[in-house]
Amino acid sequence: MAHRPTYRQMVRHLRAEAHAGRMLPFVVEYQGHLVGQLTVAGITWGSMCSGHIGYWIDQSVAGRGVMPTAVALVVDHCFRTVGLHRIEVCIRPENAPSRRVVEKLGFREEGLRPRYLHIDGDWRDHLVYALTAEEVPERLLTRWRRERTENARHGSP
Repeated sequence: MAHRPTYRQMVRHLRAEAHAGRMLPFVVEYQGHLVGQLTVAGITWGSMCSGHIGYWIDQSVAGRGVMPTAVALVVDHCFRTVGLHRIEVCIRPENAPSRRVVEKLGFREEGLRPRYLHIDGDWRDHLVYALTAEEVPERLLTRWRRERTENARHGSP
């Protein structure tokens, strides 16, 4: 059985992967407090030019638009600055709040990856969501802000 890395080991790994160009780790702050983390991992170049995003957020700030905003900022950075073409997010089917983040941002659901990641002692299925640079000719953050404003005007969540 593999042991869990210490916090120091995790930070060392994130830094090494970032330095090698395979990962972009970010912290998420809200009102001056660390409330989450977002990582672009599995960055692949060549004909693929893609990566996948993983994230978590403190439950105390969930539902305030913090994580969709963070994901939109990172996707814009990946497409416009880093030069990636495709971003994937894989989410456990029962994780409705996390699925809602990518659905709000217009990620397309592509299907199910059976037994995709080993979590909590077992291999867990994940739904795959994706977005390509062509699907966001404007900045994703711009689109997200516009849709939030329109929904607020019409009383939608």
